[in-house]
Amino acid sequence: MDKLEFQPTQKTPYVLLDPTGKVKFKGRSLPEDVSLFYEDILDWIIAFASSPPAFTEVDIEMEYLNSGTSKYMLRLLKKLKEVDNDGYDLKINWVYEEGDDDILERGEYYASILDLKINFIEIE
Repeated sequence: MDKLEFQPTQKTPYVLLDPTGKVKFKGRSLPEDVSLFYEDILDWIIAFASSPPAFTEVDIEMEYLNSGTSKYMLRLLKKLKEVDNDGYDLKINWVYEEGDDDILERGEYYASILDLKINFIEIE
């Protein structure tokens, strides 16, 4: 399984998908074609979840997610939850800026709907 890394643009986030157990999303996500941007990422996560390392750390530090991205993020987190359910160690960090209630609430929603432990980290 190859490491994938996408550099950020004005409309897409930085994404790191490392088979050693490091997954990172950072920035803004409002791509013109959400499916085109996230399908390869979802395919990678599906393959990763079938044979993960003992420990996986996921850092999500988003400034903005449009509605299409929110749906994909839910699918990605649901797939990553399988890693945790299979007995592997999964740590998810949801990083948000102080006062950004929208991003915090989005993370809390995912944690609630998926019954997933997420560490919420507020930054200035």
